[in-house]
Order: sequence, then structure tokens, then C-alpha cells
Amino acid sequence: MSTRVVVDPVTRIEGHLRVEAVLNEQKVIADALSSGTMWRGIELIVQGRDPREVWAFAERICGVCTTIHALASVRSVENALGIDVPRNANIIRNLMNFTQIVQDHVIHFYHLHALDWVDVVSALKADPAATAALAQKVSPHWPKSSPGYFADTALTLKKFVDSGQLGIFQNAYWGHPAYKLPPEANLMAVAHYLEALQWQKEVAKIHTVFGGKNPHPNYLVGGVACAINLEDDNAPINMERLNFVKDLIVEAKRIVEDLYLPDLAAIASFYPEWTKIGGGLGSYMAYGDMPTNYDLQDPSKFRFPRGVVLNKNLNEVLPLDLADFTQVQEEVTHSWYEYPAGKQKLHPWEGETKAKYSGPKPPYQQLDETKGYSWVKTPRWRGHAVEVGPLARMVIGYAANNGPIKDVVKWGLEVTKLPAEALFSTLGRTFARGLETKLAVQWMMDEFNSLMANLKAGDLVTANTTKWEPASWPSEAKGVGFVEAPRGSLGHWIRIKDQKTASYQIVVPSTWNASPRDAAGQHGAYEAALIGTPMVDGMKPVEILRTIHSFDPCLACATHVMGAGGETLAQLIVR
Repeated sequence: MSTRVVVDPVTRIEGHLRVEAVLNEQKVIADALSSGTMWRGIELIVQGRDPREVWAFAERICGVCTTIHALASVRSVENALGIDVPRNANIIRNLMNFTQIVQDHVIHFYHLHALDWVDVVSALKADPAATAALAQKVSPHWPKSSPGYFADTALTLKKFVDSGQLGIFQNAYWGHPAYKLPPEANLMAVAHYLEALQWQKEVAKIHTVFGGKNPHPNYLVGGVACAINLEDDNAPINMERLNFVKDLIVEAKRIVEDLYLPDLAAIASFYPEWTKIGGGLGSYMAYGDMPTNYDLQDPSKFRFPRGVVLNKNLNEVLPLDLADFTQVQEEVTHSWYEYPAGKQKLHPWEGETKAKYSGPKPPYQQLDETKGYSWVKTPRWRGHAVEVGPLARMVIGYAANNGPIKDVVKWGLEVTKLPAEALFSTLGRTFARGLETKLAVQWMMDEFNSLMANLKAGDLVTANTTKWEPASWPSEAKGVGFVEAPRGSLGHWIRIKDQKTASYQIVVPSTWNASPRDAAGQHGAYEAALIGTPMVDGMKPVEILRTIHSFDPCLACATHVMGAGGETLAQLIVR
């Protein structure tokens, strides 16, 4: 007899996600569905607006990855109007995107995902001296590893527990048999959780230097909205601020290499079985990004290669064209939207966002997977369900013989003594994010050095305004802006008519990964990854959270704006 486990809401993510899993008699997930429970209306909000200002609305889809939506938006307008962006602006954009990736991945590991593996309350049983010895072994270059330091951390944690006010650590499944770390490893992880929490607000200051603020830094169609003068103390960007950025990059590299990656490897070593669970689709896609020659029309020079790998076939990277109407398409067979009569699949340039809720009246016990069950649409590449994100970028880079990516993957497998097949798993997805971060901090410094070389050579240009005035635009134009965001491939498609935004469609990484099944019955990436997962206790679904969190969901991006009137929907309350 099967049992349906409902997790609503899935917490430690951005946005609202409901997951239903069907457990068979062996307590293994036999089927699953992923439901985004909010509706996004940004596409409708920007219709009729000046294309030059759409980025300011688009980046407010999400309060986490704000910069990447602005970047995708301005790129879509520049693509439509044929605007060439100055080299300095492209470098700064890459720096801001790498900053987002590094900050986001570290936050994901420590603050959103680590608690699926780390038993916080168990840390109270730790011996501070033994914890210090473990920390010095795991992270030999990290300075905070004395017995006194960990004793202080344990005391702080104990005060929380004794007060009954665990705050961010409350209402989790502490003591669950799926947790395997010894108390000392748990205490070390809690201490590093708190350190990373302090650091992440510092690295975001790179956005405030180049974009004026964070969240929601400023962008500009044609470049970036910051002037540079190395000699002027009052200039928005001067030598003092550039040196400040360099210091932040150096510290980010230290955090990643001396804290994040060692902790990731140490925690992963206790869960080898999770290198065989949660692989899911086995098909991957990346739009590609971060061109070394700063030409978005030349994917051969992208740091993150473009392409598709199907069925784990690392011998072939299939070509990807975002403007091809037969490649990227969205369908709504199992979504709460409707398309014009006779239309089942639409390319984003043809896309529509017309809500049509057909689900049960909240609060409900379960959804019907044979009907519509999500506010997330179902994008497909040539009809294939694909996964996007750090794992996809590492897989495609490896298959494409990208030197830096292939080297870092080999390094990671050697350090962990794991076979390449281990990447196709829940733990592999988490580890791929760490490997990407190792590359990203190095590439941040490379970009910074390129910027400084340009500036010292006398090139201070940060914007191209030759096509700023709408009178210079064609009467009709269309463009696509793409970004490899922390969670995966992001695309904004725009149509411009009579100097206004005629239509706008956004397909975000969590739309690809959180999508409901399609008309052919193919599951989305979340759903496919859950199938085959063994569970200990259906009422304490740690195993579901581990796999879902490995994708780092952002349902605020995939769905947005509309609620159901305040009714309580939760079946299980998790933290």
C-alpha cells in the first residue's frame, strides 16, 4: 500500500514550493510532484513600458538573485537593438555576476542546505578540544579553530536551546536517524555557519560599489551605470574603491578555499550513499556565459560553455540556439495557465502569461497529477526535460573539454576519491556547486585584473549611448538576454514595437528544474530526482529536503505575486 507524503511549504528556499511524494511499501519514493504555489505576473507588469526601464522591474522578481534578472533584461534589449557594450561594462557585469554566484553558493551550503546533514542539537554533546582537533585537520589554514573558540560557540548554542528559542534552528528533525555526523563535526559546522553568515554581507559590497546598492543594484541598457576616474577622490569608482573590491575578492577566495570546500568535503564523507541517490533526469543544459572576449555572440569563448548533454552522454554536447522556435518551448499541460486554442507549446517570443487556476480549493489534502498542479510552466528543450544549474555547467564543461572545468572536476574527484558517476546524485549536485565556486573566485580576480589593465591603459568608457534615444530604434525588434545565474540558465525574451515593450517572457532556472510533468508524462528535474529515494520516516522527510535543497530552489523567481487569501496550506511544518 502506498503512502503520500506532503511537504508544504518547503522551507529554506526563496518562494513557495509544495512537494508530494508517493512512498511504496518499501518506503521508497515511487512518484513525486512539484508544485509552485504562487503566480508570477512581472511579464504583464512590464508590457507597454519603455524597454530601457524593464530591468528595474525584472530584478524585483527575487530578493536574492536580483542582479542577474537586471543583467538578463538589459542584455535582451541590447540584443534586440544591436547595441555593443563597452569592454569595461562587460567586465564589471561579469564581476557582479561572479560575486552573486560566490555569495549565493556559500549561503546555499551553510544556511540553506547544511542543516539537512548537520544535527545542530547534537553539537551540544561535542568536546571543544576534539572539535578543535577536527577543525585543524579539516581546515588547516583557517585561524579560528581553538578549543576556547568552539567552547564559546557551544555555550552560545546551549543558551538558545535552554531558552527554548532556537530561532533559525527551531522545528527541524534533530535526532533523526538519517543524521550521521559526530557531535564534533556538528559543532564545527555550526561555528562555520555563523562565520559565513557574517562574511556574506561583506562580499555583497562589490555590488554596492559597481551598482550603487544591494539588493537591486543599478544597471543600464548599453553598459553600466557607474563612472570611473582613478584620480578623482569624489568619483563613483576611483582607485580607493577598486582596491576595496580587490580586498573583498581576496577574502572571498580565502573563505571558499579554506572554509567552504574543506567543510563540504568533510561533511560529504559521512554520506557516501547519497552519491547514488537523487540523480534524476541525467540530461543537462546550459546557455553558457562569461565570455573571455566579452562577445555574447561567440559561445566558443564562454567560460561556462553552451550546450545540452542528454542521458549522461559525455561524448556529445548538442548545440543550443535560444532564438530557434523549435528548441526552447514552454507548455502548460499541468500548469495553471492557458494558451490560445490549439496551442500546446510556445517559444518565449510567442509566449503568453494567462492565469487559469483549475486546482482544488485551498486548503486541500493533495493535488491531482493528472491535471494542472502548479503555477510553474513546463519548459523543454526539443521536447526533452533537462536540469540546469552548477551540476549542468560542470557536466557540459567537462563534456566540452573546457580546460578549467575539466581540471576542477578531476581535482574534486581526486580529493574525495569518488568516481565520476558520483556527480550524478544529490551529493554530486551539492559538490558541483562547490567546484564551481572554486573556479568563480579565481575568475573574479582574473576579471578584476582585466579591468585594471583596461583602466590603466586609459580606457574609462562604461556605456554606449549611441542608440539610447528611441528615435534611433527600428519600429519592431526582438531580442533574448541570457545569464548563467547561480541556480542555472536564465532567459529573458522581449519584443519591442513602437518603442514600447510589446511582450516579455522570462524562463528562470527553477522553471526548468521545478516544472511539472509535460504532456508526454516526463517529470521535471525535482520530481525525477526524488524518485527512487529511500525514506526512514514519512512524517520527518529529511531525505526529500536533501534532494530538493541540492537544487537551491528559487520559487520566487519561478512563480510570484498571488496568494490564495491567507489560508493555511501546510501539511508538514519544517525548518
